[in-house]
Amino acid sequence: MSEASSAIEVCIAGTGSYVPEKVLTNDELSKIVDTTDEWIFTRTGIKERRVAAEGEFTSHMATKAAERALEQAGLAAADIELIIVATITPDTFTPATACYVQQNLGAHRAVAFDISAACSGFLYAMKLSKRLISDGAFKNALIIGAEKLSAFVNWEDRTTCVLFGDGAGAAVLRRAEPGEGSIIATEMGTDGNLTHLLNIPGGGSACPITPANAGLHLATLAMQGKEVFKHAVNRMKEAAEKVIERAGLQSEDIACVIPHQANLRIIDAIADRLTVPNERVFVNLHKYGNTSAAAVAIALDEANREGKFKRGEHIVLVVFGAGLTWAAAAVRW
Repeated sequence: MSEASSAIEVCIAGTGSYVPEKVLTNDELSKIVDTTDEWIFTRTGIKERRVAAEGEFTSHMATKAAERALEQAGLAAADIELIIVATITPDTFTPATACYVQQNLGAHRAVAFDISAACSGFLYAMKLSKRLISDGAFKNALIIGAEKLSAFVNWEDRTTCVLFGDGAGAAVLRRAEPGEGSIIATEMGTDGNLTHLLNIPGGGSACPITPANAGLHLATLAMQGKEVFKHAVNRMKEAAEKVIERAGLQSEDIACVIPHQANLRIIDAIADRLTVPNERVFVNLHKYGNTSAAAVAIALDEANREGKFKRGEHIVLVVFGAGLTWAAAAVRW
C-alpha cells in the first residue's frame, strides 16, 4: 500500500520506552525447559528478556513509555488528541488498552483505540497517525507498541518461550514546523493466506477456552519458524526498498536502520540485502528478545537516546509479524 504526498508534514517529536525490571536469562530458562544459553543464542541472538511483574499489565508499560515520549516531546497529556496502542496482548478484549492508557495519563481530550497487527503494529499506527495528521483531522498523536507476551507463552515449549519478552515503546507525532524532520514515506502490507504460520489459535470466538481444552495451551503463541524466517526476510527487504526509493534515498544516505528485533539472522540478512553495514543497523534483541509491537518502538527510542542518528539524518524502520504483516518507514530526523 503506497501513499500520495501530503501538504502537511509530520515529524516524530519524541520517543520513550519502558521494560520491566525482572530479567530472565537464557541460563535461567534452561532450568525451566530443556535448552541452553548456547542453543538459544546461536539460533536467535537473544541472551535475555524482560518479564512483567505480577499485577503489571500491558497498559501499565504503555503508560510509562508514553510518559517518557511526552516528556521528550514537551507535550502535556491534556493536549494529546489521538492515542493508538498497537498490541496483541491487551489488558482486556474490551475496552481497548488505549482507553486505560488515556485514563492513566489523564489525556481526556484524546480519541483512543487499539490496533492488532502483531509485530508490525507500531508502524501501522505510525502510517495511520501520519495520514490523520496530514489530512488535518488531528494536530498530534501518541502511538504506542506494548506487549505482555509472558502471559501468552507456553513455558513448556522451548521453541517459542525462549523468543519473547515484555515491554513498551512510544512516539509522539505532530505537525512539523518549517525546517524540522518528517516521516517521508511509509509502506505496509498483509498476506492473510499465511495466518497459520504464526498465531495464538485459542482464546477467541473461533476457539474459546473451555474446561475441556484448558490444558492444551491453545491461548499461547505457536509458530512455524523456518517458514516465518523466509517470508520475513523477503517482505522486510521489499518494504524497506520501497520506502527508500520513495524517499529518494540510497543506502549510503541512511544513518540508521532499525529493524524488527526477532532474530539476529533475520536482521543480518536484511542488512546484507539492503547493503547497509552492520554498524548502521541498530540491535537490542540480545537484551529484550522479541517484544512484538513494542520491539521496533523500544529500539527507536534507545537508538534516539544513544545518539545513533542526528537531526537531519535519515533512518529506516522495517518490521514483519503475524498476519502475515509487514511495514516500513523512512524518516528524516
